[in-house]
Amino acid sequence: MNLHASIFSAGAFDASLASVLGALEPHGDRKLIIEYGGRRVQAGYHITEVKAGSFVTLDCGGNPDAWQETVLQVEDIAGEDGRSFMLVSKFRGILAQVDKKVRLNDGARLTFEVSRPGEPMQVFDVASVDIEDAGAVIRLGARAAICKPRHRAEVAKAAACCAPSSSGSACCA
Repeated sequence: MNLHASIFSAGAFDASLASVLGALEPHGDRKLIIEYGGRRVQAGYHITEVKAGSFVTLDCGGNPDAWQETVLQVEDIAGEDGRSFMLVSKFRGILAQVDKKVRLNDGARLTFEVSRPGEPMQVFDVASVDIEDAGAVIRLGARAAICKPRHRAEVAKAAACCAPSSSGSACCA
């Protein structure tokens, strides 16, 4: 069932909760910056909710699927009184506190829901975690709606095309 990993990933980065926290671990003293939709969150951003979700679905082709997600809801607001970005150590601490009360699955897909006050919330996947001079940057990528059966067929067709043939060559090479 867990087909989501191949369908939903925003790139080559493993966007599980454990992977993101692991990438951030050695950088506890750095500012945590989140980039989404072509902009960076404002320094006063606030994690308003952490959700541990378990999904069981049926796609448009009648195929069942199941996966878990950890969803971080972020309000993108300006910092007050010269407030700077949250440190990585605080971010990790927030998730550790949540984990004590609401068990988080380390292998769960990490999803962000982000918006500024008065704007519609947008859903994002983690595209990368990059360490820069400004701080640790979690770059988010848009999550598009897809038809899973069509996507599976396209992946299967590409895999079959690129497999070595009896003549020893691959048609995609």
